[in-house]
Amino acid sequence: MSLTVGLGRLLSPPVTRGGIDGVSKFFDLRWESSEVVRMAIRPDLINAAGLLSGVATYALVDYCMGSTLWRETTDEEAIATISIAINYVATATEGDVICRTTLDRRNRRLAVLRSEVTAEEGEHLGGNARLLATAIGSYTIFPRRKIEP
Repeated sequence: MSLTVGLGRLLSPPVTRGGIDGVSKFFDLRWESSEVVRMAIRPDLINAAGLLSGVATYALVDYCMGSTLWRETTDEEAIATISIAINYVATATEGDVICRTTLDRRNRRLAVLRSEVTAEEGEHLGGNARLLATAIGSYTIFPRRKIEP
């Protein structure tokens, strides 16, 4: 199953694999919904210290925030990341990490979102998921350029 992108609208059927572009394919991001994206930790995402790279976590957050906002746009609108601030609380070395995003505010030209990244292991054990990172982000919303054939 692949993520469907058409006329600027992001549709995210449950557990979508394959990504929407080269970056999301590299990280093997999987959409459970527009607001929930997961990523499996694999050896090439582990840094020299033996921990999950912050770059991988940042990508997960950026794509999850983007898809959460994208669902709220029209076909005439496009979006771009302005800023994301991440607080890394803990790390993981195996299993899945899951990002959950909430759209806090959206107006005509700006959106503010927040995310939590957790380790899947806590959910499988019936307890609370282990918090890995929190993030806040802002995105610009602007008119989509029409591409002439």
